[in-house]
Amino acid sequence: MREIDKEIWNGPWGRSSYNEMEAQEKEKSKGLGDTVEKFTKMTGIKKIVEAIEIETGGGCGCDKRKDKLNEMFPYKK
Repeated sequence: MREIDKEIWNGPWGRSSYNEMEAQEKEKSKGLGDTVEKFTKMTGIKKIVEAIEIETGGGCGCDKRKDKLNEMFPYKK
């Protein structure tokens, strides 16, 4: 990634999020569920959901949803 991109990603989420995003970019998605998970992590939606989970004490079912979407919409190898 270009240096300017690194500065943008270092913004609100910090360096650890940028490193996580870089690692996810290299990891191949098995299906739509993996892609949705990457999107929610990179946009910060996942952090909001995790905060709500802590407050409510409930789970979001993200892993089940991801697995189901991967099963329904797999990417060809």
